[in-house]
Amino acid sequence: DLGGRRLAAGGCGMSQFFEIHPDDPQPRLIKQAAQIIRDGGIVVVPTDSSYAIACQLDDKGALERIRRIRALDKKHNFTLLCRDLSEIATYARVDNPAYRLLKARTPGPYTFVLRATAIVPRRLQHPKRKTIGIRVPDHKICLELVKGLGNPIITTSATMPDGSMVNDASLIHDVFRNRIDLVIDGDIAPGLPSSVISLIDDLPEVIRKGAGDVSIFE
Repeated sequence: DLGGRRLAAGGCGMSQFFEIHPDDPQPRLIKQAAQIIRDGGIVVVPTDSSYAIACQLDDKGALERIRRIRALDKKHNFTLLCRDLSEIATYARVDNPAYRLLKARTPGPYTFVLRATAIVPRRLQHPKRKTIGIRVPDHKICLELVKGLGNPIITTSATMPDGSMVNDASLIHDVFRNRIDLVIDGDIAPGLPSSVISLIDDLPEVIRKGAGDVSIFE
């Protein structure tokens, strides 16, 4: 089974480990991964910054599982991972200046904070500002997975219990194996957080410097 290695696990049944080619993802494995997410599963995916824990956009139960796994409070901001610019416009309000910046820096290792549209579940929005973090990663596995699902996925960084970031899928599986349904090994990720850029005011604001050049926003 090319990459579809089943590994024993605890609480969530059989945890799986897929080795998917980062430049030429196997369609069969992408389809299987998408189905796991559709069925309420939690999946670790590689991105162009770090590995991320992901679930279905409207799956409240899966989101709560991620909160427990990462020990996140209700104030934690999740990121909506989209396949392209047009999909961003469905979930966030994008004016012309913001669109130009998005076009110049997507796909890439950037998370953009934008005002959410009504289609975004309220539990994913910032409670006061009604914003959402959105990004289009420059990583083929992610993009093919989102295309296969037909909608964005909710993500947060797959950091270790001590807060450190790792770039090795096998290590992530060893740590989370009885709480994650699937880990996708897409080669070594940079192991850095994405840069976070707020586009809710007239001028862009760099909230966090991470992967990627942020000089265009400063």
